[in-house]
Amino acid sequence: MKALYCQQNSAGEEIAFVFQERENLPVTRDNDVKIQVKACALSWTDIKLLSELKMKKEFLPVGREIAGVVLEVGSKVSFFQPDDEVVGILPLDSEESGLCEVALVHEHYLVHKPEKVPWVEAAGTIRDGLRAYTALHYLSHVSPGKTVLVMDGASPFGTIAIQLAQHRGAKVISTAYSLEDKQYLERLRPPVGTRQPLIARVIDVSNGKIDVAESCLEETGGLGVDIVLDAGVRLYSKEDESTLKPQLLPHKHDIITLLSVGGHWVTIEKNLQLDPPDSHCLFLKGATVSFLNDEVWNLSNVQQGKYLCILEDVMEKLSNSIFRPQLDEPVPLYEAKVSMEIVQKNQARKRQVIQF
Repeated sequence: MKALYCQQNSAGEEIAFVFQERENLPVTRDNDVKIQVKACALSWTDIKLLSELKMKKEFLPVGREIAGVVLEVGSKVSFFQPDDEVVGILPLDSEESGLCEVALVHEHYLVHKPEKVPWVEAAGTIRDGLRAYTALHYLSHVSPGKTVLVMDGASPFGTIAIQLAQHRGAKVISTAYSLEDKQYLERLRPPVGTRQPLIARVIDVSNGKIDVAESCLEETGGLGVDIVLDAGVRLYSKEDESTLKPQLLPHKHDIITLLSVGGHWVTIEKNLQLDPPDSHCLFLKGATVSFLNDEVWNLSNVQQGKYLCILEDVMEKLSNSIFRPQLDEPVPLYEAKVSMEIVQKNQARKRQVIQF
């Protein structure tokens, strides 16, 4: 039985993805659930984070968002039984690769999959749904009437965030990085029976001539945006940037400018630096800056119940077509190595899912 792993021999060396043969699975422990994996979504492996948390090893398991059928349960498992359909996210310190036909998972990382939700959609939506909930509910407290700016709304995460914000009654503005992205966002439609359009405005920033802050202030009548979910920010001026992608990102000053009084800025920029004038402007607005790191749910058991409630709610919204994920065509296991290399280089515009 083969499984995919990530290998980095020395610091700074480019990582490689390798298949390794697994002889036998470990014995099923008391709280373990043995799963026959039906689908596994691919997400970027944060080597630096694993190193900082002292979890790095020579061979890191790859593929953490899995959906499958329960084969066997440990003696103390109370939530699942054989033949149940389940979905979940393997923890950061998992020894198991999700890109394997069979995996052992602690029951506290799994929830039931609704029967009508396809395997590929379940695995491909679970992490983006968790991130959207973390950003919009727990970091920025979205509510009806709020205005939400989702940067790069055509990304897999952006798509789910837009759908969740709209479902909660918020007005959504989004940016597009290409003409294709703009057309995709404009084609997005809300669920049947919803009168409000899914996106109030799509801002095409692909040519670099559109001022995002100006567009958002115009759309909100000068009041600013209540919640901003960024997809990264430029920390320096254009002269200091060399690649194309950072030039499409907004400058941190633009985001601070477009924030409303009492606004929330949720960022994925782990190296964000705020100068005293930036902090002073945020202070005057009474605004907050939060960092989106969805891994925190599994770094402490204190939030376990809340975490599982989020996963169940994500599956319910997927079942009710409130969430309609941005997925690529599923690929077989033998192509997982190539697909994972694309994901690790941030070259995939749709969520990649391996189907067994």
